[in-house]
Amino acid sequence: MATKIYTKTGDTGQTSLIGGTKVPKSHLRIETYGTIDELNSYIGLLNDHLSVKHIKEVIREIQDKFFMLNGVKDILREIQDRLFTIGSSLACDPDKEPLMKIPDLKEEDVVFLENEIDAMNEKLPPMKSFILPSGDVTISTAHIARCVCRRAERLCVNMQQHDLFVDTLVIKYLNRLSDYLFVVARYIAFLLNVAETPWKPRV
Repeated sequence: MATKIYTKTGDTGQTSLIGGTKVPKSHLRIETYGTIDELNSYIGLLNDHLSVKHIKEVIREIQDKFFMLNGVKDILREIQDRLFTIGSSLACDPDKEPLMKIPDLKEEDVVFLENEIDAMNEKLPPMKSFILPSGDVTISTAHIARCVCRRAERLCVNMQQHDLFVDTLVIKYLNRLSDYLFVVARYIAFLLNVAETPWKPRV
């Protein structure tokens, strides 16, 4: 028998953490892992925007860029897996042992992002000004994901400041992920031959 989507247990504004603890849906922990879920969805949208149409446009110009763009898609899938890990850890009541095994985030996950950032930066021209999020729907979506990632990071720090347990590695990963998403936005522009739009402040 299929599982019902609606349970009616949240109709009073309460929800359960992993472990069974009831908290209001406005709880900071709920807000934080809800933002991780939002970030995961935007990264999925970004991956979907890196569509066959874009790949065909790129492949006409240079074969190598096809594989580079496909490589970004593979990494975004890996990131989505890590965000599920983070969301699961944030959804746990830290005072109760969950019945299910929650996967761990690892220091190597942060190093992986750093290595990808360095590899992309080697191919990119140096930045000479701030860049506006624009040029292609994929580029702008990457920037939206970056902003949501920064918000998730701020919420995790807020949790720490309110003495709510959050693994410090989660904050480190989100910090590095926002850097990755900024660089990947530039990298996608590079692969699609889209000129970056520099910010020219009014004087």
